[in-house]
Amino acid sequence: MKNKFLVLCAFVLACSFTMLKTKPTIYIIGDSTVRNGSGAGSDGLWGWGSFMDKQFDTVKIHVENHAIGGRSSRTFLTEGRWDKIMAKLKKGDYVIMQFGHNDGGAINDTSRARGSIKGIGNEVEEIDNLLTKKHEIVHSYGWYMRKYVQETQAKGATPIVCSLVPRNVWKNGKVERGSLSYGLWAKQIAEENKAYFIDLNEVVAAKYEELGKENVEKFFPKDHTHPNYEGSKLTAQIVSEQIQQLKKCKLKKLLK
Repeated sequence: MKNKFLVLCAFVLACSFTMLKTKPTIYIIGDSTVRNGSGAGSDGLWGWGSFMDKQFDTVKIHVENHAIGGRSSRTFLTEGRWDKIMAKLKKGDYVIMQFGHNDGGAINDTSRARGSIKGIGNEVEEIDNLLTKKHEIVHSYGWYMRKYVQETQAKGATPIVCSLVPRNVWKNGKVERGSLSYGLWAKQIAEENKAYFIDLNEVVAAKYEELGKENVEKFFPKDHTHPNYEGSKLTAQIVSEQIQQLKKCKLKKLLK
């Protein structure tokens, strides 16, 4: 009887190990609108990625939010953060990406040096980085996004490109969009590479307009870019709803 019990325990442990080993992971990459500070609501500010583990059945899928404040599509790569994900990324995993808020900054200066070339082309700018003291070839926003998408696909994983969430900036009763710049370029890269695309810029802006400026102001206690707990939680719910609408995307089956 004892031997049968030991055999059963060994079988259960083996099955558990196999499930753990093959359990897919969602890697989320982006800036402070996706993960603010330590992810625990620094100064009352959050990012939508910090709530995504609540949207999924974490018994069946693991969620890792690697977004970090102040980064652009360029600096997330040059700091080696993408390499760390690539070292673990496997077939069946997912990468949800959202950049753009910081890509419009200076390409070369002594404070942040995080900007990328506008657009999705193959233009380059060769610099001696004043901040890092390293020689660097800077590419376009689209080049960096394309790299994330294509390298994800090469691993047998699934990329989901998101356009940048809108800022709390209004004009004539409408939320200002990025539909002619970073929002458009994110969409173009997704379409070009047959990747899934979530137009967060448009969908969240439309939701803000539905709620009204006065209510949306409550989401932004510090500035017009970084939402609080409630604002970020709302965006996470929208991301979840948009994943549910992605045709042939297996990830939606793992939503709660």
